[in-house]
Formats: sequence, C-alpha cells, structure tokens
Amino acid sequence: MYIIRVLTETGPLKAYEIKKKLEEKYNIKPAIITVYVVIYKMTREGLLETVNIGGDTLYKPTEKGLKALGEARRFLDWVRESIS
Repeated sequence: MYIIRVLTETGPLKAYEIKKKLEEKYNIKPAIITVYVVIYKMTREGLLETVNIGGDTLYKPTEKGLKALGEARRFLDWVRESIS
C-alpha cells in the first residue's frame, strides 16, 4: 500500500522513482528487483496500471488500487482504536 500512497501524492512514476520515494518518505530501502516484483504483482492484480510517456513506462493507481488503499486505511484506524 506504500506504493499506492506514494503514487497518489506524486502522480505516475517509473519503478526506480518509486523506489527512491519509498526511501525518502518511509525510510524503506528495498532492492530494485523487489520493487519490480511488487509492481508487477500489483499490476497483475489490477491495483496499478502502466502509462507510457515519452517511451518511459510509468505506474499509477487504478480505481481498484485507490479503493484498496482506502480499505487498508480504515482497517488500520480500526486496529488503532481497538488497542487504545
């Protein structure tokens, strides 16, 4: 869900740019191959889609991805309230 969150804040990005944003924003330092694997899986599941701009492949969240992000946020809010 971090990837979808980053993309909602920045707009479409290349995989390497997503990796850099994860490092900057969340101090997560995944290997680039890990980022590609996760992006591939999220794209296959319909959470992300590709956009080709100037010969570059960029990724952006789909409606399904945005819905999943909202559900994840609600679940985390529920967990926080439950343990408070």
